[in-house]
Amino acid sequence: MILCGRSPRHLYVANALCEAAEVLAIVQESGGEWSLRKVLRTLRPDTFFRKVWRWLRDRRRYYGNPEAQFFFGTAMPGLKHPELVREVPHINHPDVLRLADKLRPDLIAVFGTSLIRGELLTKAPLGMVNLHGGLSPEYRGADCTFWALYNGEPEKIGCTLHYIDTGIDTGRLIAHVCPAIFPTDTELPLFWRSVKESAKVYAELMQKLARGEQPGAPQQGRGRLYQVKQRGLRHERRVKKLLHDGLLLDLKLGPRIRWFQG
Repeated sequence: MILCGRSPRHLYVANALCEAAEVLAIVQESGGEWSLRKVLRTLRPDTFFRKVWRWLRDRRRYYGNPEAQFFFGTAMPGLKHPELVREVPHINHPDVLRLADKLRPDLIAVFGTSLIRGELLTKAPLGMVNLHGGLSPEYRGADCTFWALYNGEPEKIGCTLHYIDTGIDTGRLIAHVCPAIFPTDTELPLFWRSVKESAKVYAELMQKLARGEQPGAPQQGRGRLYQVKQRGLRHERRVKKLLHDGLLLDLKLGPRIRWFQG
């Protein structure tokens, strides 16, 4: 069973998993359920203006839908098996638990949902695997490609496949996937390239599990957790300057994959 978001990158990864395994359902969050507490929290001045700023920033960055072009070329982004889709207001909704009880999947594969809590974590014999957009444990949380650039560590850009536990990106490591890096790269192409490479590794994991292999190793240390609200205009300006000054010029790094075992 796949739990994923609705952006082109999420659809691309879901399609790769559908080709590699027998998928019983694809669960997506509609985001349509609001509570009074959530509304009041959103309308707090600091939260509201931060969200507006992010919306304006992302509207400019995503103008023309470059993500769709990166993952699907000239084709319309979409799932190869739309008949498998189930929509829920949020990923911890009781309907997801009921669906897992009904379908009894061997594995739950996750990419691009909100934080998963509670009983759902126990609903698959092989566990729940997540594709995280950073190299755990050093880069956990949100916008990890951006923060690796901000910290002057482009060699630590990549994605992590890991088992989900009760923490945030803290479960047993399965694989690190790092993209090729080119001198003219910026945050989004680096992140998208990481995801595209990771889709192949995610599909390979399905085959390993089907053969009875059990890759994975505990994370060493807690690293650092980055939150969406930490990223501000001064951070954006620093990354822009670092890239302009040649942060990526002499790296000559190709794609790299590290599987974890034992």
